[in-house]
Amino acid sequence: MMKYQLVIFDWDGTLMDSVARIVACMRAAALDCGLPVPEAAAVRHIIGLSLSDAFPLLFGPLAPARADAMLASYRRHYLERDHTPSPLFAGAADTVAGLHQSGYRLAVATGKAREGLDRVLLETGLGRYFHALRGADQARSKPHPLMLEQILDELRLTPDQAVMVGDSSYDLAMAEAIGMDRIGVTYGVHGRDLLCQHTPLTLIDDIRQLPHWL
Repeated sequence: MMKYQLVIFDWDGTLMDSVARIVACMRAAALDCGLPVPEAAAVRHIIGLSLSDAFPLLFGPLAPARADAMLASYRRHYLERDHTPSPLFAGAADTVAGLHQSGYRLAVATGKAREGLDRVLLETGLGRYFHALRGADQARSKPHPLMLEQILDELRLTPDQAVMVGDSSYDLAMAEAIGMDRIGVTYGVHGRDLLCQHTPLTLIDDIRQLPHWL
């Protein structure tokens, strides 16, 4: 018997190796908007949050017009100007497909806006495997658990029937807040020490290890 009915994935840094692209686009947008260009490590640390929550951590309070300009510039770089590769991690597609074939229901809870999530699901061909999707503009930002609560409500499941898989402390804290089991991946934005603060079931170094732990 399967312990879980539902596996919920973060996207950036968990299934897709997009961290370098996010960092490059954030730094370029700051330069465009006349803001101090943040260090790469600082940008990596906020990946997983919605952009509206990330901007104050990187730049301090911003007037609404400047925040809007940053958002527009970031999206322009990400969609049009920056060509940093952002492939799926090795084994991610096969792992998702295999879990789906094994009977798990799958979902995504991401700091991306829903439009961006829909785009990458189409580009990667993984969209057909997921039963529920939540972007940062459809709920409160991680680590608030609203994304997970909405997914559970939609699929009529309880927290003990699901497990969260993510690379950031925000992912694990979100699951911890509602008593959902969680698995950390170590190849994304946050290291082992941060992930372990939220008592994951385990930490994995390769997404292909996930089926074994499930």
